[in-house]
Amino acid sequence: MSILSMFGLGSCAQDRAFESVSVTGFEAAVSDSTVVLVDVRTAAEHAQGFIPGTVANIDVLGDDFAEKAAKLPSDKTIAIYCRSGNRSKTAARILVDKGYKVVELASGFNGWVAAGKEVSR
Repeated sequence: MSILSMFGLGSCAQDRAFESVSVTGFEAAVSDSTVVLVDVRTAAEHAQGFIPGTVANIDVLGDDFAEKAAKLPSDKTIAIYCRSGNRSKTAARILVDKGYKVVELASGFNGWVAAGKEVSR
């Protein structure tokens, strides 16, 4: 059984839902090597620090978000985060509408840092 199944992190394409999880749930999700970790904050925010293992920084507020996000692998779960958890919910809805399976960090990068988790720079 995959980690995603154990934590109920898969999304159902029929209801076009995504899973919004705690820091603990997100950490478990991204420990699965098949999950693609994406930061949807601005490049300036990303440069100040990011969650280790992040493979892409695609600003959800950028005009080219959908175009850049379309290059993500559609056969893998996408784990996303922003600063506080607001923009990542917007990004999750966009990605789910495009057919992606998405898990989102409810408290964002701020919650990750507050929980004392590792940060890369």
